[in-house]
Amino acid sequence: MAKQINVFFVTLVLLIGVCVLFFVFDSEYLSRRVHWLVPVIAGILLAFTLLFLFRTSFSDPGILPRATGDEALFNDRGADNNVDLTQSSANFRNPPRTKDVQVNGETVKLKYCFTCKIFRPPRASHCSMCDNCIERFDHHCPWVGNCVGKRNYKYFYLMIATITVLCIYVLAFSIAHIVMLSREKENTLISAMSETPASVIERSSHSLLCGQF
Repeated sequence: MAKQINVFFVTLVLLIGVCVLFFVFDSEYLSRRVHWLVPVIAGILLAFTLLFLFRTSFSDPGILPRATGDEALFNDRGADNNVDLTQSSANFRNPPRTKDVQVNGETVKLKYCFTCKIFRPPRASHCSMCDNCIERFDHHCPWVGNCVGKRNYKYFYLMIATITVLCIYVLAFSIAHIVMLSREKENTLISAMSETPASVIERSSHSLLCGQF
């Protein structure tokens, strides 16, 4: 996990807090008036969302190992086997920014990372937040506090899918609670919302949560 661990905890508090409001203020009414499975399904969606969130946040996104001391010296001073690496650094050229290699008969251009001292494979990039080169780098997501890359890409998109379904599900039943309550007591929607202010908070928080991703 990178430097934005505080942002990750904001995501966690929003996600769990909104669902707690739903379970406390909406689920009992919806269990009686709609079906007892309503809060159960919400709990299952929350569990899967948290599972994929933690897998995304705490999985290795595809960090490429940095060069060892000898490898870094070799790359920094030029890949020439005839060069004496004990000489003064003033006698050496800077490493090339790119290198062409043959892969399956095709020329592939590798870029050099001056931080990790390696030639990065295609689609790899150096993340300034994590300070690592990431294989198949997609982006750095501050809301999960980690990069999204080769090894946690599927967990990230599974988290996006489950959190979207969870937000729509809880939002829909929160609105249903207000509408049913207004019809039951023959009140306006405003009056029903005043009786269940937690539902209003849920809708606002879910809009913020979905807007993050």
